[in-house]
Amino acid sequence: MAKRIKANGVYISSTNRNLNLRINKFKKGFKILGSAHNLKEIKIKELQNIEEIFLSPLFKKKTNKKLNIYKYLKLRRITKMRDVSLGGINDKNIKKLNIIKPFGFAGISYFE
Repeated sequence: MAKRIKANGVYISSTNRNLNLRINKFKKGFKILGSAHNLKEIKIKELQNIEEIFLSPLFKKKTNKKLNIYKYLKLRRITKMRDVSLGGINDKNIKKLNIIKPFGFAGISYFE
């Protein structure tokens, strides 16, 4: 059974490019999460003071170009944000996360 963690925070999507966000960290443990798919989006998320970033899609193949492991590692090197792997993670490729060693990973279908 998956462990549930009670957390407070806000998610800023990769499409949100607003640099004047008014996010107050009013609670202990409040997290600011964001997502990015390329260098430009990572730089915007840094300006938005994102703490943890979903880098995606790592393995997804159907609708988006996947990052692949090499592109993922390259993007992770350019930022100090904690990285969370996202996109297409399944039983066949989850062991590849041992190569990447992300701060965390997320997946909808993997946990269903």
